[in-house]
Amino acid sequence: MDTRILVPTDGSDSARAALEHALDIAADRDAVVHVLNVADTNQPSLTRLGTQVVDALEEEGKEIVSTAAELAAERDVAVSTHVVQGEPRETIVEFVTAGAESESESDDADGVAFDFVVMGAHGRRGLGEYILGSVTDYVVNRSEVPVLTVRAAEDARATYPYGDVLVPTDGSVHARAAVELGAQFANRCGGTLHLLSVMDELPEVADAETAPLPAQLEENLREALEEDAATAARAGAADVETAIETGSVPREVLAYADAEAIDLVVMGTHGRTGLDRHLLGSFTERVIRTSPVPVLTTRRADEMD
Repeated sequence: MDTRILVPTDGSDSARAALEHALDIAADRDAVVHVLNVADTNQPSLTRLGTQVVDALEEEGKEIVSTAAELAAERDVAVSTHVVQGEPRETIVEFVTAGAESESESDDADGVAFDFVVMGAHGRRGLGEYILGSVTDYVVNRSEVPVLTVRAAEDARATYPYGDVLVPTDGSVHARAAVELGAQFANRCGGTLHLLSVMDELPEVADAETAPLPAQLEENLREALEEDAATAARAGAADVETAIETGSVPREVLAYADAEAIDLVVMGTHGRTGLDRHLLGSFTERVIRTSPVPVLTTRRADEMD
């Protein structure tokens, strides 16, 4: 079993949706799912409340990962469970970096490296406050491995295998990393890879004379799309489609995903436009919070802390 998937969970509906999707992927890949609960013992209020509350948080965490393990067993998926103390955001990133330690309840893993992380886009604290939303943002921007985010909402769906994979690209090296990753997932599932470039409406440009002409932008985007399509082919994508749209990047990405029945969106966490502005980085969070399908994010290797 070569693939190892980390699923941080707080027991919320969004975390449950992420776990179920991770189990679908794991069943296909014969992967091990590592379920992690972080007992948030760094909350200032706990200093006054004492060890009983800390113990209660740990017990709640054990119940959460135990329930997850039962669900994995029903799917015949190998699972390893972990309950640790700490500040959730930093602890999850450290766990990704260091790998699962030997205190695992399900095996004696020694320095496991994860292939990717699957997280809910929203969540809650043990004392009733939502937490995974901000935690997910933090992990997405700092994880050394790709992070797959899943929403739990009426308009959300998470299907696997992925028949259609969408990669919004602006031609940057950051986006190219997403193209390569998206191609790998599309190839694995035998699906179609969609490469989408969006000509931003650029509402903040005050001096139109200094802005590139739309025709020049479109030509640049087409050239970049051709390069990305070649990159995708080298990464294993057999069926690649390209498109250019004009408008707000998040809006056009979501509209395309809806029109083409996309199953997975893959994005870089940073990027640029022809005006050297940040594109993918600034819009990725908005897509994660509103996308009806899972969003997979990746960082460039030379960005790793």
